[in-house]
Amino acid sequence: MAKLNIAPTKSNLLMIKEQLSVSEDGYDLLEQKREILVMELMRMVEKVKLLEREINKTIQTAYPALKNMLMAVGGDRVERVSHAVKYDFTITEKPVTIAGMGFSSIKVDLPSRQLFYSFLGSYADSDKVMVDFFQLLKLLTEMASIRTIVWRLATEVKKTQRRVNALDKLVIPQTRETKVYIESVLEERERENIFVLKSLKSRQS
Repeated sequence: MAKLNIAPTKSNLLMIKEQLSVSEDGYDLLEQKREILVMELMRMVEKVKLLEREINKTIQTAYPALKNMLMAVGGDRVERVSHAVKYDFTITEKPVTIAGMGFSSIKVDLPSRQLFYSFLGSYADSDKVMVDFFQLLKLLTEMASIRTIVWRLATEVKKTQRRVNALDKLVIPQTRETKVYIESVLEERERENIFVLKSLKSRQS
């Protein structure tokens, strides 16, 4: 590891010692941050897995229900019912704090289910489809929100890991080597000065 290109002086030695102390403290803090971020990331990934199972389970119910509805009442009636159904969804940005860091997530407010058609024009199958797809939409919006956070967390973990590696593999070893080099030069100079002083004293006596 190449040392830093600075003059071996006492003032530079003090500066290097301070820099080394700051770097080592920074390394410890970043390592703690990385561990916390990884734990939070794993927790969120587990949430994603659970949601994926719920989504798959709901899909296995919703699409067969839609197929049964089409077979029972026909495509024309399904289309007429679908034109009558109108919902407004509110999408907002939701601030989330994880491991002391702020993230932006997606929040979708699902409206309450309503009856947009008369009882005479409704079918049990259509109600079943509405329930299933409302649940599917709810799960998909939750998934979108969590995946956004997971992606941001993973990015932050990578960034923190790079900084930890830079300190561990480059900055700290280089600073330590420079510190050792300056100390050895200053010690050598001190020995030379002592030798010179002793020589001058011996000549004077």
